[in-house]
Amino acid sequence: MTTLTPPTPPDIAPYQARRARLIERMRAAGGGVALVPTAPECIRNRDTHYPYRYDSYFHYLSGFAEPEAVLVLVAGDTPESTLFCRAKDEEKEVWDGFRHGPDAAREQFGFDQAFTIGDLDLKLPELLADQPVLWCGWGYDPAWDARIARALQAVRNNARAGATAPAVMRDIRAELDEMRLIKDPGELTIMRRAGEISGLAHRRAMRATRPERHEYEIEAELLHAFRSAGSQAPAYPSIVASGANACVLHYVDNNRRMRDGELLLIDAGCELDGYASDITRSFPVNGRFSAAQRDVYELVLAAQTAAKQEIRPGASWNAPHDAAVKVIAQGLLDLKLLTGALDDVIEQGHYRRYYMHRTGHWLGRDVHDVGQYKVGGDWRPLEAGMVLTVEPGCYIRPAPDIPEAFWNIGVRIEDDAVVTDDGCDFITDTAPRTVTEIEEVMRERQHDAA
Repeated sequence: MTTLTPPTPPDIAPYQARRARLIERMRAAGGGVALVPTAPECIRNRDTHYPYRYDSYFHYLSGFAEPEAVLVLVAGDTPESTLFCRAKDEEKEVWDGFRHGPDAAREQFGFDQAFTIGDLDLKLPELLADQPVLWCGWGYDPAWDARIARALQAVRNNARAGATAPAVMRDIRAELDEMRLIKDPGELTIMRRAGEISGLAHRRAMRATRPERHEYEIEAELLHAFRSAGSQAPAYPSIVASGANACVLHYVDNNRRMRDGELLLIDAGCELDGYASDITRSFPVNGRFSAAQRDVYELVLAAQTAAKQEIRPGASWNAPHDAAVKVIAQGLLDLKLLTGALDDVIEQGHYRRYYMHRTGHWLGRDVHDVGQYKVGGDWRPLEAGMVLTVEPGCYIRPAPDIPEAFWNIGVRIEDDAVVTDDGCDFITDTAPRTVTEIEEVMRERQHDAA
């Protein structure tokens, strides 16, 4: 039988280091055993699956990309890591591709031991017995919850032989959320590349946009740019929203024909090696901003600039949002879209008619990445190595009290920021951002057509 070529093994050092750090955190909170499963495969219809994507927590600790796998970490006097994975099966590999099997997985990914996933139910009670704490994530997968409950009951059923079940249960995801919040140099390298790929995709989309094309044609340009540059998939469903659709925050139908004189809002980013990018750009379908479109765009860009200036170690998470809100509220007053005093517009939330979302979110292995935004009831301070988006917006729907020139103008400008020792870096600068840059790129369409 033909032997398939295995995928290039990852550098296992970062994964081993993360497992060791997690074990130390577990020890500090009472020791015990942690169970971290990967994501299950998901049926799309009949016997066809959705493209498989591993669980972010599991892959963060293991680097192992195959389905049907569970990581077990024991934080005892002798720390131990165990992987359960699919058995090596050359016949199934003919149909579904390479699988490592326990022996190769143990060696290539640096685990202390490995077993087939079929052994999990038999060995789980042994692994849980006499452990003081069980670390796991509850409530995400009923089948997994039931599996753990059966294993715990098996331990309790053996009580007369001296076995004890864990008396304490803790949420392993809470510990991992804090670890994942600060990116290491290797993670930042991947995220910078993801930002570069996504920014170039937005540039390609701008050059492809023109009146009478469909939104999905531009989505196809994005997908082509992502995949051809080595990205495995989009980080989330791409938003390609023209005209009134740009005022729908999570529009994903992408099936409308674009019209002359409208704006097109694209919110799209690639996933690279498990890490997301997240960029939004808004630009005129015909390549030239109208006066009203330019006014709103420049307002949102000024809000983003103000927010960026607030990002530094020690600054409050909410400081960028407060700065963006102040700029947008004043701009809406200047454009006569709101009336009253600035402080009242902010305190009473009148600006939310046009700007109803936050200015950013954590970014990492998930596009809306893990990590608490408040600690002890207060907005948490930023730290070097955190990654967040900066995405103010302004969305103006038709209404009798709004000049018609502003109707259906939806603008969001989103970039990805890495908190550095003395401020922050935008890692998505390959996407044109200013009015001048956007119009210059869109003039290149003439060369493309020629």
